[in-house]
Amino acid sequence: MMSKKNIKRNVALFVAGVTLTAVLASCGGETPTTPTATGAATPAATTTDAPATTPAASNLSGSVTADGSSTVAPMTKAVAEEFAKVNPGVKVPVGTSGTGGGFKKFCAGDIDISNASRPIKKAEAEDCAKNKVEFVEIPVAIDGLTVVVNKENTWAKCLTIPELKTIWGPDAEGKITTWNQVRPDFPNEPLALFGAGADSGTFDYFTEAVNGKSKVSRKDFQPSEDDNIIVKGVQGAKGSMGFFGVAYFEENASALTAIEVDGGAGCVAPTTENINTGKYSPLSRPLLIYINKKALDRPEVKAFAEFYAANKDKLAKDVGYVALPAEAIELVKERIKTGKTGSTFQDAPAGTPIADLLKK
Repeated sequence: MMSKKNIKRNVALFVAGVTLTAVLASCGGETPTTPTATGAATPAATTTDAPATTPAASNLSGSVTADGSSTVAPMTKAVAEEFAKVNPGVKVPVGTSGTGGGFKKFCAGDIDISNASRPIKKAEAEDCAKNKVEFVEIPVAIDGLTVVVNKENTWAKCLTIPELKTIWGPDAEGKITTWNQVRPDFPNEPLALFGAGADSGTFDYFTEAVNGKSKVSRKDFQPSEDDNIIVKGVQGAKGSMGFFGVAYFEENASALTAIEVDGGAGCVAPTTENINTGKYSPLSRPLLIYINKKALDRPEVKAFAEFYAANKDKLAKDVGYVALPAEAIELVKERIKTGKTGSTFQDAPAGTPIADLLKK
């Protein structure tokens, strides 16, 4: 599993191949290239004896500004790094102010792209409308919020959503402090809870799925916007529990245990297959970007959006998320091409197939 800190290194080979060739061609008619055994791009064979040439950089210039979710940021940064290799004149700074913070900037018209680990809320969409900011909503990957416990925890193999609510609900604050209060046959082991901060889309999605409403949770847990701190916290005590995206669990699988979740149809593990099919419900979620439609009129933004759509599935796997199902990929490209605005993901029931939402 790749570390977010090493994304640049881990996607270095991605520039090779047909997908990038197609993008290069669309950005200015550069000489097509083919991958070598080492992953380097070299000129494709021709019927002439003309000497090989190196693909020329595009003449695009300007900047594409992105901010928002720290969960989606590694993907957008990876795309930006690869995009810069063929469009060196375009700068793509990526901020991490959180999903909510990103939407504030986006709906004020201050940035071109908002990274989001949850769909836009009605109030946020209304703010965009007030400022005449139309947006194109694009899913880029699927994540599964993973509930983790300490390796010494041998009793909590699977928890139901009501049991998770018993632990994380607002009524649990100061009252549910040991594991045997969750289930009588669990040991009298103190609970130590770690989770995402209140400004995080991860916190919003988890609390809505478990407690029925975003931002409604007990407050006597240790929040952090840094998932590595949550990992260390759960490692620190036998009765610890935390939650974060599946990528972070897979990166730390040797140090933590992921529990199965029963959303009403039996215990389900947060595997790639279960997340992709929606079986891991209600804790599987889409990761999205929102693009200012007016910004798409700028060639550098349009080129970046198309590059993102073409390359996101490979990068999703490299970063550690689940790539979109095949049916959704063409629908995403079509949505960018047509500039369809508005949200079809807002208030969608958990587990709804992404392709179905894209068709709306």
